[in-house]
Amino acid sequence: MKKVLMIAATSAFLVSGFVATEAVAGAEKKCKACHNFSAKGKVGPGLLGVFGRKAGTSGFKKHSKALKNADWVWDEEHLRAWICNSKKAVKEFTGNPKAKTKMPPQKLCGEKGDEVIAFLKNLK
Repeated sequence: MKKVLMIAATSAFLVSGFVATEAVAGAEKKCKACHNFSAKGKVGPGLLGVFGRKAGTSGFKKHSKALKNADWVWDEEHLRAWICNSKKAVKEFTGNPKAKTKMPPQKLCGEKGDEVIAFLKNLK
C-alpha cells in the first residue's frame, strides 16, 4: 500500500511539475518575442536580473519616459501587475493617468503570472 501511495504522489509531483514547466515555456516564448534572457536588450530590455532591479535602470536605451523616471523595484507585486496589464500598471505605479509604456498588456495574470515571476526570479 505504501508503494502505491508513493508512486501516486511521485506521479502527481511529476505531472504538476510538467504542467508548470509547460506554462513557463509558453510564457518564456511570449516574452522572448521582445526580450532576451540576458542583459542584452532586444525590442525591450534584457530580463537577466530583472527581479529586484529598479525599474528603468537596465541600461536599455529605449525605456519610456515613465520607466526612465520610475521609483519602484521589480518585486513580485510590481511584476504581477505589469505582466497582467502593463498599460494599467504604469499609470498606477507612477500616479500619472497619462503615463505610457511601449509594452503591450500580456494578460499573464493569476497563476500564469506567478509562474512567470518564479521564472524571472531565477534569471541571475
